[in-house]
Order: sequence, then structure tokens, then C-alpha cells
Amino acid sequence: MYEAFFGLREKPFALTPNTEFMVQLAPYQACFNLLRLALAEGEGFIKVTGEVGTGKTLLCRALLRQLDAEHYQLAWLPNPALDPMALHQALAHELHVPHVDRLDNHGLLTVLHRRLIELAGKGRSAVLLIDEAQALPPATLEALRLLTNLETEQRKLLQVVLFGQPELDATLAREDFRQLRQRITFSYRLRPLDVSDASRYLQERLMVAGYRGDLLFKPAAVRLLVKGSGGIPRLLNILANKCLMAAFGEGRRRIDRRHVRRALADTEGAKPFLRASSRLRWALLAGAVSLSLLLGVWPWLSQLSGALP
Repeated sequence: MYEAFFGLREKPFALTPNTEFMVQLAPYQACFNLLRLALAEGEGFIKVTGEVGTGKTLLCRALLRQLDAEHYQLAWLPNPALDPMALHQALAHELHVPHVDRLDNHGLLTVLHRRLIELAGKGRSAVLLIDEAQALPPATLEALRLLTNLETEQRKLLQVVLFGQPELDATLAREDFRQLRQRITFSYRLRPLDVSDASRYLQERLMVAGYRGDLLFKPAAVRLLVKGSGGIPRLLNILANKCLMAAFGEGRRRIDRRHVRRALADTEGAKPFLRASSRLRWALLAGAVSLSLLLGVWPWLSQLSGALP
């Protein structure tokens, strides 16, 4: 709709996790470096958590693309709501084990062990990436832990990377998961974007989409976008897309606070952040008024107490 107006080849703020649009911001780069280091160490579980929309799936896909196939055999489970048997079948499929549908659970574990030993003999590490890991049933989490028991005298045969929402931390904090929790050797929590991150995020995505003009989002607009989205990249994408539509409808070449306010009014998920900000401002104002009143009456109260017998 607005692409030609702004000189874009494609939409810069689509919600699909396209790794071409991944911006190397500090929180993402730190997480990515940690993942590569942890996988090189070859030990146990790795956990990445973050709120809904902070970019976990994009990181997972970027890792799938960038890990060297010569040294890693990757398995990816985008839908982890599986029972233990289905988990073993899915992993076997991903590791290119034939005829898995004909095997019972004991047979699956046997061929999986054989395949993992085969990969290790070729110098390749087997890595299982699980997106939306907070959806893993408890029995499947325990099955995962038992899978990582497969090892030689020198190394683990399978590493597991869990990408999940904060609910995953709550699940792993349970007493019955203390054994699995102790096997998480590396973990990272993705934080929301600040104003500096968001400004770079918006500009670089625009450039990937073909934009070559002046700064499109005014600084005041970026600050309001961060406030309204809570710094969550997915919400930033939704709001930025609506801002472009609003500016296009007016024939404007730059995004200002007016366009952001229109986008916020049309985006349900952004309203809690604004309400929280408004509550904080009112609380600070009430505190300031109370303090002013107290300071105003304090001299009078001091005189009164001195006059009392």
C-alpha cells in the first residue's frame, strides 16, 4: 500500500520472523554470542527466555541458518506440545532416522542413541532447538532430561537449546525439575529495547526494505513508540507499520507523535504500557503534592508543638 510512496521494495515491519531483517542490537548480539560459545562447550541445556514478542523465534532461526552444518547436526521443534513418544519421533525425523513410525518407544531410543553415536564419530554435534519451550508438558521435559543422559566418556551426545517465555522459568523452578535445572549450564534473558535500540531497529529495518531517504521517524515519535510498546519488538513492528499507513494517508514523508498516537489508539496490546506509564506519572504527582503540603504545614506544626505544655 505505502511501499512506493516511501521508496520501499517491501514492508519493513512484517511480523514474520525473517532473518534478513534481524538487527544486530546489543541484547541480540550478546545472546547470539552466548549461544555459540555454549554450543562450542558441548554441555547440557541452554536456555533463552524473554517476554512475548522479544525476538526469540528470530534468534532461533538465525542460529539455524548460521551454525556450520559441517560441525553441527541441527534439529528444530517449533511446536513442543508433544508427549514423550512424539518428542522421540520428531527428534528422530530431524536427525534423518528412517522408518521411525514403525518403532515403539524403546526402539526409538535405541536408534536415536545409535544415530547420535554415529554423528559424534563424524565430529558433528547434535543440537536440538525447541521454540515456545514453555509449552513443553512436564513428562516431555523429563524425557528431554533423560535424552541428555546419552553420552560418551568424553562428551554429551545431544545438546538442547530452550527458547521460551518467562513461564518456562516458573516451571523449571519447581522442585520436581531440580535435576533438569542443574543441567542448564548457560542462560540468557532478552530485555526490551530502549530508545537508542529502537531508533536503530526502525532505521535498519527500513534500509533493508529499500528506504534511502532522511530519518523517517522523528526522535519524539520513537520515544513515544518505545513507551507505548514497552520496547517489545513485535509491538514496535505493529505500531511502526500503522504509523507508515497513517503518514501515507496524509501524504506526509516523516512520522511524528501524532501518527504514533493514532497507531497506539488502534493497537490493543500497546495500551497496558501507556496505562502503567500514566499511573506512574499520577503517583509521582500525588507524591510531590503530598510532600509540598507537608513542607508547608511543618513550620506551623512545630510552633504548635512548642506551645503545648
